[in-house]
Amino acid sequence: MPPRVCFILGELGPSGGAGAVVRHAQGLAEEHGCEVSLALWPGASAAVPTPPPGVRLVTTDQARALDYDVAIATWWRTAYDLFAIPARRHAYFVQQFEERTYLPGDVERFGAVATHDLPVAFLTEARWIAEELAELRPEAPCFHIPNGIDKQRFAPAEPSPAAGPLRVLVEGSPGLWFKGVQDAAAALELTCEPVVTTLVTPERADPDTCARFDRVVGPLDHAAMADAYREADVLLKLSRVEGVFIPPLEAFHGGVPCVVWPVTGHDEYVRHGVNGAVVDFDDLAGTAGWIDLLARERGLLERLGGGALDTAAGWPTWESSTAAFAIALEAIADGPAAAAGDGMPRLLADLDLAMEDQRATLHRERFAGNRIRAQLEVSERRLDGALARLAAIEGSLAWRLAAPLRRLVSRRR
Repeated sequence: MPPRVCFILGELGPSGGAGAVVRHAQGLAEEHGCEVSLALWPGASAAVPTPPPGVRLVTTDQARALDYDVAIATWWRTAYDLFAIPARRHAYFVQQFEERTYLPGDVERFGAVATHDLPVAFLTEARWIAEELAELRPEAPCFHIPNGIDKQRFAPAEPSPAAGPLRVLVEGSPGLWFKGVQDAAAALELTCEPVVTTLVTPERADPDTCARFDRVVGPLDHAAMADAYREADVLLKLSRVEGVFIPPLEAFHGGVPCVVWPVTGHDEYVRHGVNGAVVDFDDLAGTAGWIDLLARERGLLERLGGGALDTAAGWPTWESSTAAFAIALEAIADGPAAAAGDGMPRLLADLDLAMEDQRATLHRERFAGNRIRAQLEVSERRLDGALARLAAIEGSLAWRLAAPLRRLVSRRR
């Protein structure tokens, strides 16, 4: 029998990591006969009113009353509810080492990193994540399943005239530091050739960001996003942190090359000078130079677009990707339960590291607070001294003025 599967989701929507889960869930139910539930994490937002066909939408509380063959966490916060779901096996669909999306000092970094120590089987879309997990948890099963692409939706546009300014598409959330939208805007401001710029964002951009682009649109569904790629000549994507680097791959299916920084995941399909350009991190001038070069050399732009299409042709469809996902789930369901192995000692070590880091942070804050308190005390003493001197000066002046005033008053009498 196909396995009964429960995905724990932080949100239910058509895009991003949740979109990949929903797509797999639908394919597992429709094409592989799996009984699939999507359990929404408490406080999750459902961006679509109904689940995909054949998929049951439940809360995590409802899922605790059911029984599954495999329960799957899909985001680091959902991993904390994973073992509360009754299942013969537990797995973790890792789409990103999510601690990297937080800044130093954010307590969420430790909450995210500890989830990689759990006694689970791993599934991931990115080869680099699979390799890291194999080093981190060599005893844990790990399955690499590349994301699929909707080949019908993301397809090339009709050839358009090469004349006119280069059409540059930037995609990402301006509110997320690691998506590099502001870096892309800064690079475009350094270009010398005429360009027309479009930003696609999943939320409303602030006025300052909007002013840096010719056009700002979004959020867009998959169909509208495919149209946006077809209307562009090149995708400029300067992410600093990625798990699976999907937007350039979607653009490739439309024959649109990319200019990117060497973010994790890019090397799975981006080839410098073949289907795009890879520029060093923070090299804004070099990034602008590549945009200018593509604006001038339309033959190079066309050649890179052809390379993008060649790369896209070899990429799996969603159907083949979900088929691989189904095979992995069967192997997890039929295999032995994941052993704790090095995971539990590592978990305790990570928690100890988190406590030490927090202790060091509190020590620094206390030290800074004590220093400020001492400075305030010195300033207060100096102020008290200044006030005392001022009072003495006022008393001396009053004494000196008293006699002349008395003489003046006596003369007038």
